[in-house]
Amino acid sequence: MRTDERALPDEALGHIRGSAFAAGEFVGQESFMTAGEIIALARRAGVGPGVSVLDVCCGAAGPGLSITRELGCTYLGVDANPASVAVARDRARAAGLAARFEVARIPPLPRGRFDVVLLLETMLAFRDKQRVLREVATALPVGGRFAFTVEEGAPLTDAERNRMPEADTVWPIPLPELLSSLEAVGLHIRWRADWSRSHAATVGALVEAYAATASRAGTAVPGSLVELLASHRLWSDWLHQGRMRKLAFVVERIGSR
Repeated sequence: MRTDERALPDEALGHIRGSAFAAGEFVGQESFMTAGEIIALARRAGVGPGVSVLDVCCGAAGPGLSITRELGCTYLGVDANPASVAVARDRARAAGLAARFEVARIPPLPRGRFDVVLLLETMLAFRDKQRVLREVATALPVGGRFAFTVEEGAPLTDAERNRMPEADTVWPIPLPELLSSLEAVGLHIRWRADWSRSHAATVGALVEAYAATASRAGTAVPGSLVELLASHRLWSDWLHQGRMRKLAFVVERIGSR
């Protein structure tokens, strides 16, 4: 099968992704989380009216805008991609939501204190997680919450990195190391869950959706779709085999560090 060098248009990609989720579970997220999981995690973190929220690596802010619309909060989303931030601003404006956005490379985090910091499905991209956690702890007052998802497991082997597209953004972390890092910056676990099973089901549905699109494309499969298929098939294998786990956390800043 020959691949076309062009990338798949964002609108088409969103349509394909949406087809892999159950009705009402797709809100424009670029991850394995469902809309229900997104809202449930935000509720666990105490997001509600009058709560200030910093959404780190918000992308086009599908999850962030869903949280703002459903729960009400003072919302700031930050992302390093200007195009994604532009889409997020357009979506917020169209929905009549008073959400703010900034283009910023993380770390560092924006100055100020926030009641809740969110980092959904992007902890994986940070090789130096300790620095990110230090930044988060600084952004939270005592009693502030950090809600995040993380890929738990040993670092990728050389063979795995050779198979994974954009492997430089894939940095899982063993659970003992994560727990030690949280403790070191004064973040205490309030709640944690293993979402490996549900995310394995989601990634399986995404693989089927991408494969069906590639089959229809015939001899002109966009290169971006080939990479999505390759990476998602790896994630499907890893989650089913227990090579990786998908964990969700809500942690709270306690006292001084």
